[in-house]
Amino acid sequence: MAVEVKELLEAGVHFGHLTRKWDPNMAPYVYMERNGIHIINLYKTAAKMEEAGAALSKIAASGRKILFVATKKQAKDIVAEKSGAINMPYITERWPGGMLTNFVTIRKAVKKMAAIDRMKKDGTFNSLSKKERLQVDRQRAKLEKNLGSISDMTRLPGALFVVDIKREHIAIKEAQKLNIPIFAMVDTNSDPRQVDYVIPANDDASKSIDKVLSYVTGSIAEGLSERKAEKDGAKTEKKAPKAKASAKKAAVATEEEE
Repeated sequence: MAVEVKELLEAGVHFGHLTRKWDPNMAPYVYMERNGIHIINLYKTAAKMEEAGAALSKIAASGRKILFVATKKQAKDIVAEKSGAINMPYITERWPGGMLTNFVTIRKAVKKMAAIDRMKKDGTFNSLSKKERLQVDRQRAKLEKNLGSISDMTRLPGALFVVDIKREHIAIKEAQKLNIPIFAMVDTNSDPRQVDYVIPANDDASKSIDKVLSYVTGSIAEGLSERKAEKDGAKTEKKAPKAKASAKKAAVATEEEE
């Protein structure tokens, strides 16, 4: 998929931060300064989006999950909607410390959530006292709020996609420790050296976030489609020899009858 620079311009992807708040390491991605604000070079943004999209598509095609992280108000709903649509995990509430570096403990919390669900299904929950039921419900709601979207993530993600690396610095550090590739929207006030795949873009405006996320999740969806097509092809190939063998047997049986 090609990225249209005109569409990025209309979405306000080019607006950076005030010049006095900039990070000098973002200089290669800055086009100019206008009214005390840095303007991002959208041709570089488009090229970086295509590069990131291709890499994310490959990760998705390999069967690994991509964890989306965005806890800022403008990005929360967009990330939840876009990543949820392609069945990828996301964190839009507070980042749980040790989410990656202490993944075993996080998985225990997810299992606890599943255990409560089982209690409700098999009737055990109804045998508890009113006070205990209230406590369990509160615990379940808290777990759902923080970990609901990662309940299907049984192993560490193949990559992290972050909106605003300054805000999500803990997530960035954890991913760096574990050598998990980091993809991110990086504004002019952040250090792009912390990220493996930089997408220079306005990470404060919802229109800008929506535009970048739409492209990124579209690329991931393409990777998932490729994976599905390969799986279906493999199944067809497995069935073909069996069908041939059955046909051969039938032919032999017919010849013997004759």
